[in-house]
Amino acid sequence: MLNLSFALFQTAVDTEEVVTKAQPQNIVDIIVSGGWMGISIVVILLVLSFLALYIFIERWLTIQRAGKIDENFINNIRASVGSGNIESAKALCRSTDTPAARMIEKGLMRIGKPLKDIDAAIENVGNLEVFKLEKNLSTLASISGAAPMVGFLGTVTGMILAFYNMSTADNVSPALLAGGIYQALITTAFGLVIGIFSFVGYNLLVANVEKVIFQMEKTTIDFMDLLQEPGN
Repeated sequence: MLNLSFALFQTAVDTEEVVTKAQPQNIVDIIVSGGWMGISIVVILLVLSFLALYIFIERWLTIQRAGKIDENFINNIRASVGSGNIESAKALCRSTDTPAARMIEKGLMRIGKPLKDIDAAIENVGNLEVFKLEKNLSTLASISGAAPMVGFLGTVTGMILAFYNMSTADNVSPALLAGGIYQALITTAFGLVIGIFSFVGYNLLVANVEKVIFQMEKTTIDFMDLLQEPGN
């Protein structure tokens, strides 16, 4: 009975030592243990994460500013055009920093020409404004696909490292295998987090761009209707 108790105690001690050895002190230790390949992959993922965050915040603020349209804007334009004060209407457009205002300003500059030409000029400006709104969105979409792949590359290199250590070690232990698996899981999880954030952020920004485009189209239609009113 005494021998059995001692054996159980010794087994518990050995198990605790294996678990302790299998757990590095922190994530940095795990990354460094993966060598230059593991560090390089983590650095790439960090760069992608900061780039994705910057693009999302910058685009979000830009699109939000573009979507702020004064409800009285088109009414003030209508009043100025109706009174024949085209310069006042242009000044109002220049003082309003929105895509719709720049489109209307181009239309005001074409007053006196056929409506078809005015509509074409406004549409050209609108296309340029949409292009500006969608700046860097393709990069964010690329990050959403690239980050998980980079993380998966870290998984592959981590597993290669783990099995290489097993093949060259005299005594194979769970702690030896755990180091490579830790590295593999960390890079995979990090890549997936970046990919999910970028994917959700991209779709959110696209949805907001579509709202701004709808507002631009509505303002354009109201302006063209204004030009076709009697007396204009």
